[in-house]
Amino acid sequence: MIGRLLNVGEGKSLRLMSNLIAEINDFAPEIELLTDGELMAAFTSLRVRALDGESLDDLLPHSFALTRAAAERTLNMRPFDSQLQGAIVLHQGSIAEMRTGEGKTLTATLPAALNALAGEGVHVITVNDYLAERDARWMFPVYAALGLTVGIIQAQADPKARQEAYNCDITYVTNSEAGFDYLRDNIASSADNRVQRGHSYAIVDEVDNILIDEART
Repeated sequence: MIGRLLNVGEGKSLRLMSNLIAEINDFAPEIELLTDGELMAAFTSLRVRALDGESLDDLLPHSFALTRAAAERTLNMRPFDSQLQGAIVLHQGSIAEMRTGEGKTLTATLPAALNALAGEGVHVITVNDYLAERDARWMFPVYAALGLTVGIIQAQADPKARQEAYNCDITYVTNSEAGFDYLRDNIASSADNRVQRGHSYAIVDEVDNILIDEART
């Protein structure tokens, strides 16, 4: 009986995801007709709606469709439906398993851009400085096409540079740098000396490594 109930729940979840992907794909024809400026303006209008209190879940189909179009225009990379599935799972706060070569770096741009609409900052957590810089610079054109700012934090960054990076819409940072910045902020002499602005939403790359292997750090 328990197995049957679990299968029913899984089937319902897959149907809901299929419906979302269909909604995302339905936006494609009208988005293809937009100029680059109009695409950015369309994404900005979503930000206004989010700040006015509209649910990110309701904005997901349009946001994902715009981000996918931005990726196709700037990087000549169009996320497949399987990547949309992974992106939906990440937005929902769950773990998405993707093999090397399945495009997880591109997949992350979809939920990152969506959650950036709330204006509270998004952290993309990586395992080392090299990946933080590589992924941020690689995906920067996608975010720029949507009007989003991107920050990168490296080990050698001073407090001012860290504060500026955390104030961007999307911040690429390693788990250790983000963790120690949090600890330092909690002993800062004043609010002005803190570098982080809050913790709204994060995407953790190689989550098994960071939350298990590196858990002590």
